[in-house]
Amino acid sequence: MANLSTTYMGLNLRNPLIVASSGLTENIDDIVEFEARGAGAVVIKSIFEEEIIAKAHDNLNKMQASGFIYPETMEYFDYDSMEDPISNYLDFLRKVKRETSIPIFASINCVTSEGWIDFAKRIEDTGVDGLELNVFSLPSDPDRSAEENERIYFEIAERVTSVVKLPVAMKVGYFNGALANFLVRLSSTPIKALVLFNRFYNPDFDVNTLEFTPASVFSTPSEISTSLRWVAIMSGRVSCDIAASTGVHDGNAMVKQILAGANAVQACSTFYRNGKEQASFIIRQFEEWMNSNGYKTIDEFRGKMSQKKTYNPAAFERVQFMKYFHDL
Repeated sequence: MANLSTTYMGLNLRNPLIVASSGLTENIDDIVEFEARGAGAVVIKSIFEEEIIAKAHDNLNKMQASGFIYPETMEYFDYDSMEDPISNYLDFLRKVKRETSIPIFASINCVTSEGWIDFAKRIEDTGVDGLELNVFSLPSDPDRSAEENERIYFEIAERVTSVVKLPVAMKVGYFNGALANFLVRLSSTPIKALVLFNRFYNPDFDVNTLEFTPASVFSTPSEISTSLRWVAIMSGRVSCDIAASTGVHDGNAMVKQILAGANAVQACSTFYRNGKEQASFIIRQFEEWMNSNGYKTIDEFRGKMSQKKTYNPAAFERVQFMKYFHDL
């Protein structure tokens, strides 16, 4: 019988399947069901930096209006007694930990390193097992250099890990002119894992109404190709764990990402399309593959198809179609 357990960010997971942050992880009943379906861990739906900053400013304004204008009065302000997105999020984390036994990760969607860092410490106090920082700064400003765009990632990593002992993962995008170098340097900070990659909002618009609409919200199985390439390239080259994300819709996709070198995989869209029972299906397919190929543990094949270990490392460098379509 195959042993599906894996280690991620220093935590023991019963299998590599992590339910990614989404609307499916903002309800305790759904999270409990994911655990019952066999998921190895769950990332709670993100709280956004904008919510944290806005509420902090609102709290400060209320205190000043009430006459509490001295900085030291902040020490006596009972944030947790307030009904607001922040305290609700913290309360939810505590409740999830009471109702589940698998690792639970909180999540912050952030774009700056200012004004919200202390909130990470309050998350740690809820008893969650780790913290995922979903970071992406769109490099759209022509006046900002690549170095300036990258700096925010390192500032966030350093500042958050300086205030919490929780293992911290950073979920990042792939828009970078020197992606491999960037990921290696980021992995040398105190973070424990890189999640490759985040799936961000893309705009579209209606040609008849000229109204903006979101582009495709859910991933497709074919979208695994980008993360698969980079998981395989970075496996054995970064100084932290790797979680693969986007395009994982079945057990075979999870097999591929582990073969590429991932410690764990995150899935989301497939649960929206197929229901939470898809978690059991993915795990069952994964286990059947291990049994049919004679693997007893994941470590026996993890990274076997990574660029550092595969028989054909050049396959991950090819970006043109000429080899495949020159006869067409």
